[in-house]
Amino acid sequence: MGPRTFARHARGEGEIAVSFEGSTLVDWAAFAQARSELGAGFVRILGYFREDGVKSVAAIEAAVRGQSAAAMVIPAHTLKGEARQFGAEPLAACAEIIENIARDCVEFQDTPEHALEHVVKLRPLFQETLALLEREANPLVARRPTGGFGRKL
Repeated sequence: MGPRTFARHARGEGEIAVSFEGSTLVDWAAFAQARSELGAGFVRILGYFREDGVKSVAAIEAAVRGQSAAAMVIPAHTLKGEARQFGAEPLAACAEIIENIARDCVEFQDTPEHALEHVVKLRPLFQETLALLEREANPLVARRPTGGFGRKL
């Protein structure tokens, strides 16, 4: 097992383990289900995830720099939902923590500096997750043989 980072909600509620090993960044069963359900539109929807994700991460970072918790809520919520659609649970969990911290800050009229440690992890987590999703979605990527007639594994 590789390095793990434990993310904790600012108010101490809930803890998640986020591994940055490629094998744990995506729930491949959920990914396969999304691919099956979305059919021919899958690659297009993944492209939207890329575009929306880049914008969401940038908006979250800008909101933290501007000390605006309210400006973090919608992009974190969007990223969370889209990541879950593709089985990217660690990314979704990180975005959810940021969203919850931001919502709490809005409610208590506080600044979002508690979210900083999670926001710092968000961009590399998004980039690595997206790379895995796009690599798996690319039909030109060589796949490991799964066996079959005349093949040894």
